Amino acid sequence: MTSVTTLRSPKTACLATLLLVFLCGGVVGAIAMNLRAQSRSSFWTETGKAAYLERFKKDLDLTPEQTERIELVLDDFSKYYRTVLSEGRWRILSILKPEQREKFELMMQQERRRQ
Repeated sequence: MTSVTTLRSPKTACLATLLLVFLCGGVVGAIAMNLRAQSRSSFWTETGKAAYLERFKKDLDLTPEQTERIELVLDDFSKYYRTVLSEGRWRILSILKPEQREKFELMMQQERRRQ
């Protein structure tokens, strides 16, 4: 009978509720992280570009001519985006001190691995 009484105490109910909320938050966070990781297949990478193009072809019922033209747009954007990333990286490196540059490079390597 003590265990039934203990479960009904406000303190136990509060702790159980907090634990349940925490666990639910963890599950939702894990799902969100998984979805984010899947969406990282970006159109400026070859793999991502092909995936986007296939989705556009299927969902928008593109003609071969439209597919070709959209592929050119994605190619142009990909080149532009890589240029912006490269120039941004160089600009950041020019601001940093040598020891900061090393840390920055490590950070960028870790970020590339996560993608």
